Amino acid sequence: MHVYLGIDVGSVSTNVAALDEFGKVIDTLYIRTQGRPIEAVQNGLRQIKERNPEIKVQGVGTTGSGRHLTGVIVGADSIKNEITAHAVAAMHIMPDVQTVLEIGGQDSKMIIIRNGVVTDFAMNTVCAAGTGSFLDQQAARLNIGIEDFGDKALESKTPVRIAGRCAVFAESDMIHKQQTGHVTSDILNGLCQALVRNYLNNIGKGKQIQSPILFQGGVAANKGIKRAFEDALGCPVVVSPYHNVMGAIGSALLAKEEVAQTKRTVFQGFDVIDFVYTPRSFECSGCANMCEVVEIQMNGNVAARWGDQCGKWSNSVTVA
Repeated sequence: MHVYLGIDVGSVSTNVAALDEFGKVIDTLYIRTQGRPIEAVQNGLRQIKERNPEIKVQGVGTTGSGRHLTGVIVGADSIKNEITAHAVAAMHIMPDVQTVLEIGGQDSKMIIIRNGVVTDFAMNTVCAAGTGSFLDQQAARLNIGIEDFGDKALESKTPVRIAGRCAVFAESDMIHKQQTGHVTSDILNGLCQALVRNYLNNIGKGKQIQSPILFQGGVAANKGIKRAFEDALGCPVVVSPYHNVMGAIGSALLAKEEVAQTKRTVFQGFDVIDFVYTPRSFECSGCANMCEVVEIQMNGNVAARWGDQCGKWSNSVTVA
């Protein structure tokens, strides 16, 4: 079976998607990055290969905060940012989508689409309030499994108002509400509403949010957040069936487009699962820019360098 692979490496999760030649999702994988992106990518490829031993990879695309590193490891045909990957995936899953709400482990995004074209977008990378990692922390502090967070919030009858503009203030406000006797479900529901208010007031400020609205990212699994969005926007919010791997799906589709033009793939094969990769960084003192250069070695040989503005180091690598 001929497939295209998409790999989305973020701070919290590493996601892999395999699509056939017609764009149908064959397999997906969602695993924790745990601060070791190289190992996570190798583990993801290993699992995909074991579960689909007959596949033949026609192209690979990468996205996420670790897209450049991953691109070097696997030999990527397409390396694109998250906005592009998520927009492509959203239009593939819901062709008439006009607004994409995306909340991941580290950041949040909003993408405005009109007639199949991205017309506006916004990202929040400054504060952790409202992201998956923040919800993980609060669930752990309340001794609730993150998978039960949304269901517990839906049990609420009288949600309490939580300050959601800042992760620190939100946590201290939650503690205060606990100490004054509010039940956990009401606190969780209040937190969902606070995080949605924060998202719409910051990322959604000035944006023309129109339906159909597609909600994706790991946080889309939280039913409490979904309901809070619907209450705030006054319209249905659709959760993608592949909400937690949409970046990977978009990357696979972009790789398919790229290979259609180049007529070949630079994918290094599943042998990369057993390769030894060693990353390091150093500061170049060649000029006043003092660029921080990242280098990655593959089986003892320099495979790539990036981070320099002039190309002194990145252009010096000769790939066999």
